[in-house]
Amino acid sequence: MGQDWKAWIKAALIRAAKTFAQAAVSMITVGYGFRDIDWINVLSVSGVAAVVSIFTSLAGLPEVPKGCANGLGSINGNDEIDPEAKEVINGI
Repeated sequence: MGQDWKAWIKAALIRAAKTFAQAAVSMITVGYGFRDIDWINVLSVSGVAAVVSIFTSLAGLPEVPKGCANGLGSINGNDEIDPEAKEVINGI
């Protein structure tokens, strides 16, 4: 597997994990006790959101430079990786 695909997969999985967490937080209602939360529903909705995030990443990831993963890359057409995104990709 080429370095380009590794960067794309890493960025897509990071985005999917963040989406999963955000969806889970949105499903947890304030005021409910730990046992009152429908955890199966929370995990189900969050999992679907993560899968949708992966599909959305197929359209392009701004965190990955243009040309990576056979043309799936930067939305804005720059060949440079955003410095903050580069830190995230290299730091994990």
